[in-house]
Amino acid sequence: MSIRNTALAALAGTVLFLPVASFADPFTVTDVAGREVAFEGPVERVILGEGRLVYALAAIETENPFAHVVAWRNDLNTTDLTGFNNYIAAFPEAAEIPFLGNLTDGTLQTETVVDLAPDVMILTIGSKAAADEVKLEEMLDQVGVKLVYVDFREHIIDNTEPSLRILGQLFDKGERAQEIIDFWDEQTARVTDVLARENPEKPVVFMYRAAGLGDCCGSFGTDNYGKMVELAGGINLGAEFLPGYTGTINPEQVIASNPEIIVVTGSDWTNSPSTSADGPSYVNVGPNAASSADQSREALAALMEQPAFTDVKAVNDGKVYAIWHQFYASPYQFAPIQQMAKWFHPELFADLDPEATFREFHERFLPVPYEPGYWLALNEE
Repeated sequence: MSIRNTALAALAGTVLFLPVASFADPFTVTDVAGREVAFEGPVERVILGEGRLVYALAAIETENPFAHVVAWRNDLNTTDLTGFNNYIAAFPEAAEIPFLGNLTDGTLQTETVVDLAPDVMILTIGSKAAADEVKLEEMLDQVGVKLVYVDFREHIIDNTEPSLRILGQLFDKGERAQEIIDFWDEQTARVTDVLARENPEKPVVFMYRAAGLGDCCGSFGTDNYGKMVELAGGINLGAEFLPGYTGTINPEQVIASNPEIIVVTGSDWTNSPSTSADGPSYVNVGPNAASSADQSREALAALMEQPAFTDVKAVNDGKVYAIWHQFYASPYQFAPIQQMAKWFHPELFADLDPEATFREFHERFLPVPYEPGYWLALNEE
């Protein structure tokens, strides 16, 4: 229940009932697409156009991130099964919230959206082209449903803070949003301030995106994990070849570039349609993955036997790591920045404890407990 609704309930029990509109202040958000969207007050019925938006929403609406969610996309279940199960265990009512299809593959039924009568549909900026193609904004506008775009993926420096502020406005949690932003800034600065002062030599890093889910070699361009590599004091190999935030690099190019460090991204992709019928070849890192670290290292070692990594310096030197893929779709980027900084510059960041940082974030901002396992080294540290 929002702060305003709590106050309203108290008044209703002691004095008289007044309509919510009397307490709700109209506001306007400017979303990450630059659109101004006006609201009469905090939202009550919300559709999450991407299930992984719960990573951000849970930090804002910590008491119950599903309290106002009337539907969500089914991607959390397919990309982070352990995380999905953790949230369902904490909030069993979320299991009854209907799943919606995806705009980008045409499975979203706009009629279903209308039937749910939401106040707002929150989409990631990556869905905007598909939304524009089907004229989603015009259709929703006709039935009085707002559309707001946020982004924790495509432009993490430009859009993470504004996206948190947008969620803070929508749910009447502006102060909470600012606390998260301050934590993000403080924890990222623990790396970037040291790098600015010491100016160390930067290693060439190959980020292997969703390793084991498809053919080699998916990676990141100048943003998302590519930007995180840069902030952690590395040179992102993908930035030289990929114009967007993600794409694919030819295996021969990886060999020719001879990266000094390799970091693969992994997750609990048990339910992913891309998972092989012969068993997982990806690296399971994420919540509670520490309990299966030996199997994860075996999977990581097997990935390094692919032709793309033949006689590559990173493999020969044992500087191969895995990190949670879903950091790329959340406002938790400070954690991988800290961890990668320790891998890239171990002497500079010997006293930095990214696990303690992420544990503190859980304790302060998230409704699910911290479970270690979000990263690992091929050579056990």
